[in-house]
Amino acid sequence: MQIRKKITLTYIVLSGLSTLLLCLVVLFLFKKNNQYYFLKRLHDRAKIVASIHSQHDPEKAKYYRKLKENGLEELIDENDFVLRVNGKDSFEYNTALNLPATFYTEVLSQQSTWTEDDNRYFYGQLFEEGNQKYIVIITAKDRRGNTTTIYILQILFFAGIAFVVLAYFLGRFLAKKMITPVSKITAEVKRISASNLHNRVKEPENNDELADLTRTFNDMLDRLETSFEIQANFINNASHELRTPITTIIAETEVMLSKEREPREYMESLSNIQNQASRLGNLTNGLLKLTQTGYDGNKQVLDVTRLDELLMDVKSDLDKIYPTNNVTLRLDDLPEDDALLLIPCNKPLLELALSNIISNGVKYSDNGIVFVTLSADANLLRIKITDIGIGIPSEDFPHLYEPFFRGKEASRYNGYGLGLPLAMKIIRMHSGEMQIQSEPNKGTVVQIDFRRSNIKISNGNS
Repeated sequence: MQIRKKITLTYIVLSGLSTLLLCLVVLFLFKKNNQYYFLKRLHDRAKIVASIHSQHDPEKAKYYRKLKENGLEELIDENDFVLRVNGKDSFEYNTALNLPATFYTEVLSQQSTWTEDDNRYFYGQLFEEGNQKYIVIITAKDRRGNTTTIYILQILFFAGIAFVVLAYFLGRFLAKKMITPVSKITAEVKRISASNLHNRVKEPENNDELADLTRTFNDMLDRLETSFEIQANFINNASHELRTPITTIIAETEVMLSKEREPREYMESLSNIQNQASRLGNLTNGLLKLTQTGYDGNKQVLDVTRLDELLMDVKSDLDKIYPTNNVTLRLDDLPEDDALLLIPCNKPLLELALSNIISNGVKYSDNGIVFVTLSADANLLRIKITDIGIGIPSEDFPHLYEPFFRGKEASRYNGYGLGLPLAMKIIRMHSGEMQIQSEPNKGTVVQIDFRRSNIKISNGNS
């Protein structure tokens, strides 16, 4: 069922239920009001009948009779009875009255009461004449009240039907008014595809839920467009980087196979092929590592490890790759509680990220001094990596985390521009934050923070 029909149907049902409830309340209050005024008339007659009975003056009795006959509204099938009370629970009985014993008991105990049977009302009241007590009973039919009730029921019934019909048209109008903006958004969304992701849905002028929906969708388009651009850029760069060593290897083999050559020439060619193949292998491995982290950096956390031990492992690996490196670990300011150094992580990936960052410090400082400092407290784990290398120009900062990007100064060194983007993705995967400060020809400071609140969330989601 379409939302427009659902809104219309829901409006009709709610309007119908509300109308029905209102009609029942009106009918109930009308009947109560009609009953109250009818009993009030019976009460007035009971007082007059009691006054006539208690009058010993014939003229006054005649006056009250005329008042009852001419001054009060005539009731249908009206009768009155006066019963003498002989004792506490004894009284004269009139066979014309077919009333339960509880009626008389209530009159004697409560001074007055009433009952109703098939639209005939009986009102009883106790009065005293001298030292003698009497029960006066007035009975009449409330046909007018019953007729009026039926009339009110008819009015409510037809008015209810008319209101439900009106609710149908109002519901359609309301549904159309509510759905029209959504339909416009849907129509605009259908125009947007992969070929025109730069288009945006026009935001409504008012600041309601539909405006929030439009802004959210436009934000999603921004992310999609950025993702597509990054993907396209990544594919172009990756194909270019992979094509170079492959082309070199093919060209080298074609040259060597064109004619017979000296062993020395074959050795030189094989050495060149080996270098290009090694470059191709390293580049492929870097791309695979980058793909493992995913575009959004989400990855299941597997291990719990100590950061100081992880840094020591990184230093040990760097000593094998760069035997003459000048990396210095500063682990003097560590907390006494070893538990503060623990972090839930994917250990191989986090080790790779730290190794890439520290290796960059070694490489771009021409094997200069690199300080790695670790600090921890109840709220934060912080790693700071400081080098005195070539630094990073300000114009390169917006592109630092783009795969294959290499600045003008960095291009003088071997590399593929994958280390820092990969490190950033891995750190973000572990709910960490990485900040880079740098000045050209003065050095670079990389600060990595892991906040306890984020670490617990990350671990809980694993």
